[in-house]
Amino acid sequence: MEVNELWTQFKIEAGESSRLYRQDLTARHGPVVRSWTRPFRVFGYLFSSVLQKLSPARRVFLLLTVVIALMAILHVHFLIFTQGVEFAIAFGGLLVLLALILGDHVSMQRDIEIAREIQRWLVPRRPPNVPGIDVAFSTRPAKTVGGDYYDAFLRESDGPLLIAVADVSGKSVPAAMMMATFQASLRTLANSSNSLSELVANLNRQVCAHSQNGRFTTAFLAELNPNTGDLAFLCAGHNPPILRRANGAIERLKSDNMPFGIELSETYATGLTRLNPQDLLIIYTDGVTEAWNEDHSSFGDARLLSIAEATGSERAAMTLSNIMRNLDEFVGAAPQHDDITCMVIRRS
Repeated sequence: MEVNELWTQFKIEAGESSRLYRQDLTARHGPVVRSWTRPFRVFGYLFSSVLQKLSPARRVFLLLTVVIALMAILHVHFLIFTQGVEFAIAFGGLLVLLALILGDHVSMQRDIEIAREIQRWLVPRRPPNVPGIDVAFSTRPAKTVGGDYYDAFLRESDGPLLIAVADVSGKSVPAAMMMATFQASLRTLANSSNSLSELVANLNRQVCAHSQNGRFTTAFLAELNPNTGDLAFLCAGHNPPILRRANGAIERLKSDNMPFGIELSETYATGLTRLNPQDLLIIYTDGVTEAWNEDHSSFGDARLLSIAEATGSERAAMTLSNIMRNLDEFVGAAPQHDDITCMVIRRS
């Protein structure tokens, strides 16, 4: 089983590594043309795609190496360069180029690993210790770093519990940088803004100021009073969370607001509800419901709702574990194409 899992992971990573080149080929090659020239055209497109990913100096170096290799194949000799010498030079040049590319890749991977560690510091490792409130959360970035954000903290020592789950458009490093900006803005504004509406308005201004290339952020923000269970919430273009009542009834916390970072003057409307004892709140990003299996079928809202309906009175961590286990069983060996984040809150 371990060998099969390693082979499956290798195939997934190999496919992800070549996706950038395959996209170039698909875009430039267009519809499939059945002709004897097609293999040569595909090779030409692939070679040009590789050249575009190299720096100008390495591009010239690769072309010179290829020229020397062709000279050796065609028996074109120059001065003291025999066929064997030309082959040796070409092979050595390719090895040098490969070493340079691998060196860049190792350095870049090290930087991304550092970025991942920094991103881990920005989100809580453990749920907050709030009497009467049981919280559990989990996140899985599609790449080494991701654009999903979650948080849960008391605005004051005896104040409401601020709950946040957000999803920055895009993936990898650009989304992670936007996520870090969102986290810093939320933490800062939580100490200076009075109401949730004021906090959201100020947060949208910050996101609009730092948003680039049309990136936006969907989010669910809420304030929970641990003593009374009163919940003020706002859903900004985000998947509406699932609220399962103690009697098994299902509600969706919807509010018609556009995502952050689109309209500076947008007015955000908040909603009000109450978490009664044993009520369960499931907050998630679209990476959960849009997760694909090997048949390209999505996990969907219906499966998540069925899990919520079948949930008993167990702790939030057990409910979260059940959701992630069902998600893993559904996805199987299919590659993860989006960041996955889920938070479960139960009032005891």
